[in-house]
Amino acid sequence: MKTLLVTGGAGFIGGNFVLDLLALGGYRVVNLDALTYAGNPDTLADVAHHADYAFEQGDIGDRERVQALLGEYKPTGIVNFAAESHVDRSIDGPAAFVQTNVVGTLNLLECALAYWRSLPLDRQDAFRFLHVSTDEVYGSLGPVGRFTEESPYQPNSPYSASKASSDHLVRAFHHTYGLPVLTTNCSNNYGPFQFPEKLIPLMIQKALAGEPLPVYGDGRNVRDWLYVRDHCAAILRVLEIGRVGEVYNVGGDAERENIHVVKTVCALLDERQPLAHGRRRESLINYVKDRPGHDRRYAIDASKIRRELGWRPTETFESGLARTVDWYLARQDWVGRVLDGTYRMERLGDG
Repeated sequence: MKTLLVTGGAGFIGGNFVLDLLALGGYRVVNLDALTYAGNPDTLADVAHHADYAFEQGDIGDRERVQALLGEYKPTGIVNFAAESHVDRSIDGPAAFVQTNVVGTLNLLECALAYWRSLPLDRQDAFRFLHVSTDEVYGSLGPVGRFTEESPYQPNSPYSASKASSDHLVRAFHHTYGLPVLTTNCSNNYGPFQFPEKLIPLMIQKALAGEPLPVYGDGRNVRDWLYVRDHCAAILRVLEIGRVGEVYNVGGDAERENIHVVKTVCALLDERQPLAHGRRRESLINYVKDRPGHDRRYAIDASKIRRELGWRPTETFESGLARTVDWYLARQDWVGRVLDGTYRMERLGDG
């Protein structure tokens, strides 16, 4: 059985990855998470007592803690999800993003390097450090074209700048020290257990409550949407058979304008839980001042991971969004426990 140290495994993507990995079997999972506002142990309640799962609360920037965990569990790999990830919050407070995404990742890399060097040669050959990143490091696209693994980095927000920095550090530790790393850059994720500050779960919650639906600018910003469980499958494929030192872009082939996403959420909810008097939720849409540095369009060229590793998404945008809406409708108890007062469903990032 392989042992993985998963950092940030109580967050949205990390939590889904842990759940899918334990369901698959063959892995022991050690989850290191600081349980900041977006980390929620409730996501992993179903596996809390699983024989192959261990939860360890802590920060990737805590050197002694990381070193102790590596020594105790002796993982065959590290999958780094731990990050501050919300663009709007990075505009209001960039320092926290630098601390976690840059300084924290550097500490994790240094600990991983020392641990890797201590392993016998056969275990060194099997070890992998997989860093999970974002397409936002590439900046903004025009109306045509897609980001490839060779696209230049042009981050436009404090969040994307901090993730770009961490990507560069991961690359440097491979080329300078030989650490066997892999990096994935994904498009916008959506699906179960996403913290309701992000577009899709935010719109679901506000639309259910009959509240105004805030849409930035003209709503024509384009994102490539990726169902989270497809993303998790891609990460595992990269971890198991990806070429050391390589970057793999992961996308859902589902470009949609933000306003289309919001209107689709409205239509799905109208079908499932109609408002009184035949009112349509689309009437709740409220265009608000655009956030600073709002990238116009992202789109991922995922042909490399398809060609080399045989991965492709299983969900279309329509099927994945329907699954997501149904999940949130069925799990309003989870949402209620998440919204504990520290986050009140505002759109941030106007300052």
